[in-house]
Amino acid sequence: MRFWILGVGAIGSAYLAFLTRAGHDAVGLVRRNPVSEISVSGIWGSFSVPVRTFTKPEEIPFGPDVLILSVKSYDTKEALLSVRDFIPKETLIMVAQNGYGNYETALELFPENPVILSRVIFGAKREKPGSVRITVCADDVVIGDPRGKIPASFLEELAKLFSSAGIPTRHSPDVYKYLIDKLVYNSALNPLGALFEKTYGELAENPKTRELMNEVIKEIFLVIKERNLPSFFKSAEDYTKVFYEKLIPPTASHYPSMLEDIRKGKTEIDALNGAVVRLAHEAGLRVPTNELITRMVKAKELFNLKDAQESLLR
Repeated sequence: MRFWILGVGAIGSAYLAFLTRAGHDAVGLVRRNPVSEISVSGIWGSFSVPVRTFTKPEEIPFGPDVLILSVKSYDTKEALLSVRDFIPKETLIMVAQNGYGNYETALELFPENPVILSRVIFGAKREKPGSVRITVCADDVVIGDPRGKIPASFLEELAKLFSSAGIPTRHSPDVYKYLIDKLVYNSALNPLGALFEKTYGELAENPKTRELMNEVIKEIFLVIKERNLPSFFKSAEDYTKVFYEKLIPPTASHYPSMLEDIRKGKTEIDALNGAVVRLAHEAGLRVPTNELITRMVKAKELFNLKDAQESLLR
């Protein structure tokens, strides 16, 4: 099976390295600075593998069976438009990103292609171009087709392919529920971890950040109920119990990737708490805690972006 990985950041580097090591035809598409080798370290072992990366889709010598979309959420539309003329209608688009709205954008831009949604919940840190460390894995990657158009047997085989390559994966027809529940998880943890520069465990231990996370979760479940979004949990109370007892402990030492992003002046907040705010406002709801956190992250983005620009001028 032939793969294009669109975006070779932390998650994209992992997919490119593991698929290449397993013997699959896999290439990466990057904006700049192509790499010829990726070194992997962390909880899934250590290895280095030669890889192929390109800056232009027309340079790639083969068309993809599967396009794995792994850019940051704020680059989703631009990235998909950059390859749309090179993707056959039979190519499967796999959305492997954080947040809400990426899957919907893929459906809009590729209405005739099969589109897979995935819930990626392993942590990866790109320490530099060509080097990625797998830091944590809370569960398998879950893949599925919310529209029910792709045969389950094919998705099962694709999940086995990824697992055999070294990325634990399973198929579930309830993948959208996994996505929504991860939206709750990321929205409660990532912005506060970035703002306070703390791990998930430290956020849970501090009574003040814990209060904020509880409010974020309560507000999101109001939106879930009003917008009739799918979830495995019936209420915020049900989710919160699992959140603190089962979800945070295996990732307690993890810093959110948003911490690195906010230092650079650009984050995925619009696909997390910002998306919650948009969904709430469309339904006539107020979500003041999510609104405040979104504004705070955007403010810090601007401060850090200004600092970075000024340092370049010195």
